[in-house]
Amino acid sequence: QVQLVESGGGLVQPGGSLRLSCAASESDFSIYDMAWYRQPPEKQRELVAAISSGGDTNYADSVKERFTISRDNARNTVYLEMNNLKPEDTAVYYCYVSALTPSYRYLEVWGQGTLVTVSS
Repeated sequence: QVQLVESGGGLVQPGGSLRLSCAASESDFSIYDMAWYRQPPEKQRELVAAISSGGDTNYADSVKERFTISRDNARNTVYLEMNNLKPEDTAVYYCYVSALTPSYRYLEVWGQGTLVTVSS
């Protein structure tokens, strides 16, 4: 089973920056799409950004021009660079990965979540 280890959340002032990282534990799996979702307080989980195995990216309108998703396929790691953070970016951020096991079983895996708080 793939496990995802997230890091990089914390408290930041408005206008500040943070970088989230998410590493998949298994190297024998074929990682397909990688993404970041977030769940603001008392709201539903929403897609923030996604990146395909080929490097195609997709962003929520609210984070375009401020956030950048990238991946290191050799390290099975996805990153989210967040700049010009706003209070409305406050949320628990979840890493998501789709993968194929060596026995060709399709998996969708979620990280445990990391809290990002934007406040002065």
